[in-house]
Amino acid sequence: MKIFGIVSCNTHVNFTNYGSALQSWALCRSVENLGYVAKLVDYCPPMMEDRDVLNPLKHMWDTDEDSRRNLELTMPALRVNFHKFDNFYNRRFQKTKKSYTSRDFNDIVDDEAIDGFVCGSDTIFCIDEWNGFEDAYFAEYPCMKNGYAVSYAASFGDAHFDEHTYEVLKQRLNNFKALGIRENKMIPFIQENTKIPAFRTIDPTLLLKADDYKEITAPKMENEKYLLLYARRYNKKMFDFADKLAEQNGWKVIDISLRAENAGKHRMAYDAGVEEFLSLVKHSEYVVTNSFHAIIFATQFCRPFVAFSRDYGDSKIAELLSLFDLSDRLLVNVDEELTDSIDFDAVQERLTPYRVDSINFLKKELDGISL
Repeated sequence: MKIFGIVSCNTHVNFTNYGSALQSWALCRSVENLGYVAKLVDYCPPMMEDRDVLNPLKHMWDTDEDSRRNLELTMPALRVNFHKFDNFYNRRFQKTKKSYTSRDFNDIVDDEAIDGFVCGSDTIFCIDEWNGFEDAYFAEYPCMKNGYAVSYAASFGDAHFDEHTYEVLKQRLNNFKALGIRENKMIPFIQENTKIPAFRTIDPTLLLKADDYKEITAPKMENEKYLLLYARRYNKKMFDFADKLAEQNGWKVIDISLRAENAGKHRMAYDAGVEEFLSLVKHSEYVVTNSFHAIIFATQFCRPFVAFSRDYGDSKIAELLSLFDLSDRLLVNVDEELTDSIDFDAVQERLTPYRVDSINFLKKELDGISL
């Protein structure tokens, strides 16, 4: 039975990320459903070697005094959250036996009996986020080249390329046997500048259906009706909208964000683990978010939602909503009328051919990898 190493951004981060954990879990499960063994590669990119989830202040994006103060107030919850994530990765995955870095990555084939690699999903191709081209994510290590790696639902996010980096990009993309890309916008460039087959593939969390997440979803956690507010970056308009909508409907607000100052009016839940996050989405009355994966799970669990803009996230959120034919759920003007009626059956019907094509892509390309 072939063993594939799943390479993506996971445990070595500045902040834990529900989307990263869930896309990795879903990709591993999808690879296993095709009859292979999936091993989550415990890989620390060079730029992450000095990061510490329990001490994230040094590398946080928002450097204003207000954001720093809120982070300090959130630290007790963040520590609880970290241990829950650590437990999730250790219990829910078959991981590599050790952690790898750029210094010993090529040892992985012998250490783990790896037959090939799947790079993805998430914004692994976004050079702005990774301070350039991250070698493992672009299959640059010798053991990954020459047909031993495919990307699956890899995203460029809102990456910016210049003349030089476009040339480097062409070279790096040629490392792959095939490229499964999460958004359409870079596929024409790949097709024009490489001979590598490139296809649009949906995020791995969409390869599975809602029932597939039952085993990792915590029981219902709240008796009162609530709105779930999940913020990947602070957006005042989004927070104000959530407060107004909750007040109009008599809901409390459960808040997963670094805005600990909201504790007086919201039930803060940054301490939620992955299983609890899924439960909070599933049983909410409404989801307000600027998170790509919160949109996906609101849709999976048929919860009404609205999305807001976010730095480094606008392109992927816009393409996701377009895929669902729900572009009107991206709220630009908070005063505009917004219907709560979403035809989730139509969304699932629309997803069906994409799901079939994406699974077929993954099976075909993994079948074709051999030592």
